[in-house]
Amino acid sequence: MQPTFVLVHGAFANSFSFAPLQAELGLLGHRSVAVDLPGHGFAATYTRAYQAPQVTEEFATAPGSIKGVTLADNAAHLIGVLERAKRNGPVILVAHSRGGVTATAAANARPDLIDRIVYVSAWCPVDLTVGEYHSEPEMATADVASLALAAVGNPAELGLLRVNFRTADPAALTALKATMLADGTDEEFLTFLNTFQPDENLDVGTSADRARADTWGRIPKTYVRLADDAIMPPALQDRLIREGDALTPDNPYDVRTLAGSHLKWLVDPAPAARVLAELAGLTE
Repeated sequence: MQPTFVLVHGAFANSFSFAPLQAELGLLGHRSVAVDLPGHGFAATYTRAYQAPQVTEEFATAPGSIKGVTLADNAAHLIGVLERAKRNGPVILVAHSRGGVTATAAANARPDLIDRIVYVSAWCPVDLTVGEYHSEPEMATADVASLALAAVGNPAELGLLRVNFRTADPAALTALKATMLADGTDEEFLTFLNTFQPDENLDVGTSADRARADTWGRIPKTYVRLADDAIMPPALQDRLIREGDALTPDNPYDVRTLAGSHLKWLVDPAPAARVLAELAGLTE
């Protein structure tokens, strides 16, 4: 029976970013569902102050719908989608970037709903929490400060992370492009930037949310490395793979590699669609 791909976005993103990938999968004959996690997609907050001309002071203090959303909320929402998808046959869960944290939490809770889990340059914490990995040598080359150039407001007061992706600051735009889509055109970068939403929740999980051998570890798993990723450096991706394999040596990752940056696989999705189609053949 043909599997359903369930696609989970990363930070500040939403289901819209998967549209080109879904088109490629559809043309290859595959069914897919792109998830909007709580506070994302049409549930996101876009205030008038975020429009042009921007009212910076108002934008920096306006409430956001994603305030208070937790990793548990994300996982519960995803599990609801997985339950519905599973009624139609096998399910392949595909997560990108921060979406991997939610996918891992869902896999810990309900491995019975997932026939294969695929991480595309995504977080799958095993030995440490996501926050702790950021202090490790494998993250030394990651330019996590690029978002700070466009950050707005006080996260402690807002109860969320807020970034002005509609900034016109040349330094911020240059840094963001180098971090996210260095191998894309300026036009592709600005187009993708306009699909991002300004707010993201603060909860990336604790040690209780790391991958568990008895549940997560039962699911066949694939890691798709992005060879030129500046947000999730290959060294970090490789460490997550090694740790996952050590946790479940009888169920190691099937590892694939795609050329390109953190977002290139979504801008030019045909190679990724072909990889996923191959995995579908292993899951049917």
